[in-house]
Formats: sequence, structure tokens, C-alpha cells
Amino acid sequence: MQPTLLILAAGIGSRYGGLKQADGMGPNGESILEFSVRDAAKAGFGKLVLVIRKDIETEFREKVGHKVEQLMPTFYAYQEADTALEWLDQKPERLKPWGTGHAILSAKAYLTEPFIAINADDYYGPDAFVSISKFLTTSCTPSTYAMVAYHLANTLSENGSVSRGVCTANAEGYLTHVIERTKIERLEDGIFFFDEKDERHFLADDTLVSMNFWGFHHSLLFIIEDMFREFVTANMGNPKAEFYIPTVVNQQINSGAARVKVLTSDSQWYGVTYPDDKETVRAALANVVVTD
Repeated sequence: MQPTLLILAAGIGSRYGGLKQADGMGPNGESILEFSVRDAAKAGFGKLVLVIRKDIETEFREKVGHKVEQLMPTFYAYQEADTALEWLDQKPERLKPWGTGHAILSAKAYLTEPFIAINADDYYGPDAFVSISKFLTTSCTPSTYAMVAYHLANTLSENGSVSRGVCTANAEGYLTHVIERTKIERLEDGIFFFDEKDERHFLADDTLVSMNFWGFHHSLLFIIEDMFREFVTANMGNPKAEFYIPTVVNQQINSGAARVKVLTSDSQWYGVTYPDDKETVRAALANVVVTD
């Protein structure tokens, strides 16, 4: 059974200032996610599921959809603020969706095989798809998942702070914890993250971080669904609450229900958090095309 590629493309991109999921970055106007779909197809993935918002559907399909649909069978799922809330009699007053965990749940109907969940605006490199495809087809079970982790120094932006999931793994190479750090940047004396009190904390260059490159068994969808209901019930009055993938992963690890194999990539990550990141990404993707 071929694994499924799930791309989370419903983000608003407030810091970027536009629809970066569909923005042309490659030498022929390709978006970043087109490179991911191509790499996944070569690595043996058999189906593509794109999570988008209904208000960007027309533009997204015109710029990106018609191209990736030629690479593998493609399906669209929609993440809105009220998606997967059919069980509620009264919906919370909220405009934005509920985060990355909610995005995966939005695509539940199409996730019938082991799958990976990745961001639309991150370039991960072909090696990541090859290693996790092998895992999903040989080692993935309802209690054994995987992630691709990157070295922190390879994931920073030159144009401002970034958010990263800082990972800890045990001696056997399984994830023990991941915690979201929302303000990480390189200063003159090293890499630091800043906490809620704006106090800085050192992070080593080779710190393993999650770039939202997860490999899951499809049975996890039922757990995500249950956890999401609990989360929404507890956060009905909080319009900023977000249900993140690491929340689910940590719960599974801490309860002993599952373990997550850490597949480490030495590749340079590229992404567009800020508008000025675009030229760096363009140069990198031009080299990818030349050397492919």
C-alpha cells in the first residue's frame, strides 16, 4: 500500500503578507509545495491530499492545483473555523481555524493509508521523503509513528525570528518530547529562544527541531478527533487557542500509547516566513533544479 501525502495549505501567512502557499519560487514559477509533491511521487507516495480554505480555492487551483494534479491523484479538504464541529449545537464565535491538528482532522475522509503531514511553504529536500516513505511502508503501525527532524542551524531565517518544535530523543532514537518555541533567532553570540518573559535561552546549532514533517498511521485520526473535541470544549471562549500536532504527539508518548521514531535530516531547510526570505528560497530551488 502506497502512503499518502497530506499538505497543510490553509495558513493565512500574516507575516508574509500574501498567499505564500501558491507563490512562485522556482525558476519556472513553481510553488514550494510543487517540489514537495514531485519529491514525494519519486519516493513512492500514491495520493495527494491538500488542506486549503474555501476563500483561496479559486486562486490556489489556478496557480498550483492543476499542476500537482498531474503528478498524482489529488483530493481537496477544507479547513474552516467550524470544520469538524458538527457535534456542537452552538458553534464558538471564532474566525480562524484551530491549528495544525485541526487541519489533519479536516482531511480525515481521505486518510485511509499511513500518511505524512507537511507544511505547504517548507522545502524539506528529497531525502526526507525517501526515508519516511521507507518507514511508512515497512515499520509504521497504529502505535509506531515517525518524524523527520532537522538541525536547528539549518532552519533559521535571516530576516527575523521563527517558531520551531524543539525535540528530545532517547538513546534508541525515539522522540521523548517536543515543545514549541515561538521566538528563535541567531544573535551575535549564538542561537536563542525568548520565553514569555522575553528572557533568552541558548540553543545549540545541532538541536533537533520539528518542521512539521510527521509520518502517522491513519488510525491516529480517531485519537485526534477525540482530543480535538476535548480541546474545543475546554477552549470555547478562547479565540486564540490552537490545537497543534505536537499536542497529540506528546499525549501519545506520555501515555505510552505510541512511540515516534526520529529520522534525522542533515539537509538545509528553506521556507518563507517573511517576504525577504523569498530570494533565498528562489536561489536554493534554482540549484535543486539544476542538480536534479
